[in-house]
This record gives sequence, structure tokens and C-alpha cells, in this order.
Amino acid sequence: MKLHLTIFTLFFSASSLADKAITDYVNPFIGTANFGATHPGAQFPHGMASVVPFNVAFKAGKENKFEKDEAWNSRSYVYENKYLTGFSHVNLSGVGCPDLGSILLMPTSGKLQFDAREYGSTYKNEVASPGYFRNTLDKYDIDVEVSSSLRTGISRYTFPKGESHILLNLGLGLTNETGSMLKVVSNNEVEGFKMIGTFCYHSEDVRPVYFVAKLSKEAKSAGAWKKMPKYKNVEAEWVGYNDNYKPYDNYRQEIAGDDIGAYFSFDTTKQEQVVVKVGISYVSIENARENLNAEQPNFAFEQTREKSKQKWQELLERIQVEGTDNNKTLFYTALYHALIHPNIIQDSNGDYPLMGQHGVGNNKTKNRYSVYSLWDTHRNLHPLLSLVYPEIQSEMVNSMVDMAKESGWLPKWELLGMETEVMVGDPATPVIADTYLRGIRDFDIDSAYRFAKKSALTTQKNLLRPENKQYSELGYVSVDGEDTWGGTVSTSLEYYIADWNLAMLAKELGHQADYQLFSQRSLGYKKLFDANTGMLRPKHSDGKWLTPYDPQLGRNFEPAPGYIEGNAWNYRFYVPHDINGLMGLLGGENKFAEQLELTFTSDNFDMANEPDITYPFLFNYVKGQEWRSQRKVTELIKAHFKNTPGGIPGNDDTGVLSTWLVFSMMGIYPVSPGDMNYALVTPSFDEITISLNPDYYSDKALVLKSIKSNSQAEFISDIHFNNQKVNSYFINHQQLVGGGELTFQLDDKHH
Repeated sequence: MKLHLTIFTLFFSASSLADKAITDYVNPFIGTANFGATHPGAQFPHGMASVVPFNVAFKAGKENKFEKDEAWNSRSYVYENKYLTGFSHVNLSGVGCPDLGSILLMPTSGKLQFDAREYGSTYKNEVASPGYFRNTLDKYDIDVEVSSSLRTGISRYTFPKGESHILLNLGLGLTNETGSMLKVVSNNEVEGFKMIGTFCYHSEDVRPVYFVAKLSKEAKSAGAWKKMPKYKNVEAEWVGYNDNYKPYDNYRQEIAGDDIGAYFSFDTTKQEQVVVKVGISYVSIENARENLNAEQPNFAFEQTREKSKQKWQELLERIQVEGTDNNKTLFYTALYHALIHPNIIQDSNGDYPLMGQHGVGNNKTKNRYSVYSLWDTHRNLHPLLSLVYPEIQSEMVNSMVDMAKESGWLPKWELLGMETEVMVGDPATPVIADTYLRGIRDFDIDSAYRFAKKSALTTQKNLLRPENKQYSELGYVSVDGEDTWGGTVSTSLEYYIADWNLAMLAKELGHQADYQLFSQRSLGYKKLFDANTGMLRPKHSDGKWLTPYDPQLGRNFEPAPGYIEGNAWNYRFYVPHDINGLMGLLGGENKFAEQLELTFTSDNFDMANEPDITYPFLFNYVKGQEWRSQRKVTELIKAHFKNTPGGIPGNDDTGVLSTWLVFSMMGIYPVSPGDMNYALVTPSFDEITISLNPDYYSDKALVLKSIKSNSQAEFISDIHFNNQKVNSYFINHQQLVGGGELTFQLDDKHH
């Protein structure tokens, strides 16, 4: 299998590198404004380490003095901010809560300072591409270039003549934890750890991230500092030494605390370059050093940059498109964002932190992944990986099952081996079912199914479904427990989707009784349907509706009983596994289409809100109204996705909004996990070629072609697959992965 895949990868890499590199179309600045929460830093595909400009610690105050920004959020970098205090080496992309953004390096010159408000700098000449970032620090005229590998970061600083410094700051960062330790090993090496955790302010365990940093030049002096809280100003606790330093002399080498750092000082010549490499591990300092030795044995900046670029090219060219440069930039940047998380967490020797416990596991035969924002990613990101990168999706599901074996539960919102319990529902079950049904079956399905059933049936101390006792008894989660549980309608709807996926998996595995049980439970949404309002409405445990009731409440993210991050409209059609059943409740096809259209015209559709991002495709369920989906998706792409820093309509949620764009621009969209049919809409490109992985699917490519009757053609008039007419606006996954050609005939009038 590995040999086959290697040949497959090399073939497609060699065939396209002669053309303009696909990586040239990626703009990492897209999503760095408008709360997209992405970053422009040097990122390796699914990399544990990344090197990101950190500019969110301070904001300009009076007389351009920089003050602490109390509104620190989930982002290491915001495009509009211009005061940089370092480059962080562990980061998250597109998340809504703060964590990581830690282990900051900062080059300076002139007077040695330890207060970030003083040594920070504005900057210019920003450049970002896959695996590379650079800028110039205005205050020091220092050019900074950074790159990364899977587990290491590398930085190259070009200094002016004079006294120069490299600072390591463990006090700054996004994590809610503050403790750290460091040891200055020599005048060109420092090691230590930083505590991270309590993501979204949940009280899960904390965990250290370990590091080892080495410099290409020996410093004339080096040491550490610690901020002394009893003083108003920053005080430096000097523990420096010079070239004559000897270990275990009277110098104190190790320090610990909440706000500590290390420094390395040099006399540099004009344009002299110093390179710093940093190894990361979530297991130990020794492993961080081993990762550094394995991936950065030298200080080979250009080689590291090129390897990262080549890896991105290899993955991105799995999909090749023909169209305008602007559309290519939007598409490939979105695909780039979809390949950041989940990311590997195991060290080069196979060690990784066990899930839900303090211990170390080891697996050298496959990657171990982390950062599972499953409430978001189960909707479209994992189906995308299953289609285009099934070998990666297989490893991710294997990691999820292994997590369950270690902790007793499948992950919900897992971060670095810790269950944060963020958001609602039971999203791991849809991921597992969807993956298996798509034909990816090289994981322990028996264990996966057992753990999925455990989360569905356990009624006491259920980590994934804390409301499961009431849900099992009533068929919904009642609003009586809103103060305890929150979002009772939203939670119930997530459980219905999970139950339906479990039913589909049970059917595939031959568990007929389970299929019947969970299929029936998945229809419980009908108990929440209020015929008077046409909404899925919060209900008390005695069966009475929540009163008073305003379906608009929550549209501005104000608290809305029954709903998570939205209002009743955002969740009104969120029954993707039974659209036909919901259609019947709403009064039939015409009434359904009318109310669906009203969602958009009344400004109750939120492009940045996951539960309703499938709504533009739901017109495909109504015969004669499919053109509305084609028009709506095209309009949304043009309105909300742009080649600008604000070019993602909101929090990317570890790649979910980007994945929406990838699927939409290809003209296919998975409406529901577990449903193998893609909704068909107008592609954004003349031709799209997906190189299918022959270890899982066909050795033929999947080609999607658009043939326009004229330049204004945007509506589908005919669809053919392998020269056979498609009499529907849906097509099955199993058909597509057999390879061949899907052709869209386009006209300027809808049919």
C-alpha cells in the first residue's frame, strides 16, 4: 500500500511541477481579518510546530504608547494590528477560543530590554507563502524570515551592525495558563516548557509543551530573566554568563515562574545573519531535542523552506483547476487552510501524550493527530479529506479510535490529548460512520462502533452526551435544563444527526436491531416542531412550549434559550438526514422552498454559522427549484469570499468555512455526514481534476467539466457522468470515486 501511494504521489508531483507552482496561488493573509482567526505564519501541512508573527499583545494608546490589549482573543495575528512582540512556535488556526500562541522569539538590537511593550516593534514588507513568512522590524531594521517542518520552527534574522539580541519570552501567549520553566544550557542553547490548557476557559487538564532552541552563533553573553510581580516595572533577574561559563558554578541556570524568558546577546556586523531552530514536543525536553536533531540537524533555512513548499505542492495539486487566477487563489488558499488541522502530535520517535491521562503512548507505524474541532469539522472537512486525501482521513479516524481506547470516550473537542468538552452534540459518531461508508475501512471499526454506541446509550456520567438520560426518555433535551446544559434545541438536533449516522453504520455492519433503534431516535426532531411558528422550538419536559418565544432572538449572538450561537432560523432546517420528513412538516415542497428562500431574504442566514451553511444546497430537494441553489451558492461565494485579509466571512473553525468554499467551487457538496450523495451546483472552474488515491479508490482521475453555452451561462441545463445522463441534482460518492468525467452543461437561463 505505501509503495503504491508513493509512486502515485511522485507521478503527480513530477507531472505538474513544470507548470506554475500551485503554492503560488495561496495567500495566507486571507482570513487574518474579519475574525477569520487564521494566521499568515510558516505552517507545514498538519504540522505540530508553526512560526507565526505575534501582534495581539498590545495596542496603540495615547501618544502612540503601546498598552496591554485586554481584549486578547483566539488569534496570534490580526492583520490590522501592527505592533509585533515576537514569533510564536505553537499555534492554532481558525479557532474561537484562546490557547497556544506560545514560545515567542524576538530579535532586537541596541539596549537590552525585557518588557515587551518596550522591545516590541511595528513592521513592514510582509510576505507570506506556504511554509514561509518574512517582514522587517521598523524599530531595529532587522529582516526576519521564518519557516517550519512538522515538529520544528526555524528563523533567520538579518541584523544591523552593533549590539544585537535574541529574546525568548515564555510569559506572552494566548493560553490561559501562565507557568513555565527554562534552562539556559549554553550560550547558544535554551530548553524548557510552557504550560497550556483550559481552552475556552473549561477546566480540563493542563499540559506542558516542551522546547529546545539552538542558535547558529554563540552569544557573547546569555542568561534568563524573570518579571518580579512586586515591582511596578519589569525587573530583570540576571543569570548571565560568558564564554568562560562552567556548569554548576555559582550561576543559577534554571528559573521557573509565570513571566520568564531568556536572552542571547551578540556583536553583529552589518547584514550578519543568525539562525535559530526550535524543536517542539508534548512529551519531554529530550523528545523536543530529538525532534530537532531529526528534522533540523543543521541550520538549513532554505532547505527547510523548500521542503515545506514541496509538501504543500504535493498535497494541493491533488486537485487541479482551470479558471481565473482570482478563483485559483480563493480555492487553493481555502484548501491550504483545510490542511492545517487536525495536526500530528507524535514525536519523531513515535511518542505522544495519552488521551485523558498523564502518560505516554508510542506508535511508529502511523501518525497520531490532535486538535479535533469536531462540532465544526464533522460537517464537511472530514468528508473532503475522505474524498481527496483518504490516507490522511484514515489516520485521523485511527487516532480518534485510539483516543477512545485510552480514555473510554471518543473525542468531542480534543486538544493535545485533553477533552475540552467545548460545544454540544456527539460529533465523533458522524465522522466515523461517514468515513466507513465512504469506503475507508482500515481502522478498528468494531471498537469504533462499540464506543459510538456507548455515547448513544450511556445515561449517567456521559462525557459526550451529558443530557442523554433526558434525551433517551423524552426524545429531546428539554429547556428546563437550559441553565445547566444550554442550547437544548441545538443539542437535540446534533444528537439526531449522530443517531442517524449510527443507524446507517449499524445497517452497514448488519446490526439490524440497532439500525431500527437509532433510526427511530433520529426522527425525534418532530417532537420539537411547532406547527404554529414552523420552527424547531424549545420545549419543557412536560411537553409545553417555551413561552414567550421570539424566533429572531439570537441573531446577534445574544443569549437565546434553546440555541447555540444562533437563532431559531439558523436551526430551522438543520435536519440534513431527513429533509423530506421536515418538508412534510412544513407543508410540502412549495412551502419548504418558500420558507427556505425567506431565510435568506429576511437576513436570517449566517454564512459564518456552521448549522446553516448547508441551507443554500437544500433547494436541490425541490424539483424545479434547483436553480436557486446554483444561484445562491454563486452569490455567496462572490459576496463573502475574497482575496483580502477579511476574505473569510468569520471564524474559519479549523478550516470549515474554507472547506465550504472548496466544495462549493467544485460544484459538489456533502449535505449531511453519513449521506453519500453530494448536492450538485454550478462549478467555479472550467475543469477540475481530482487525482484519486488508488489505494482506496479508482486509479482513474475524477474530472469535473463545465461547458457554457455563452459567457453569461451560470445555470445547469444538463448533467452527464461518463456519458450517462444524470437525472438528479445529486450524485453518489461511490460513483465519483470510481473515476471518470462529470460534465455540467451551463446556460444563462435556469431550467
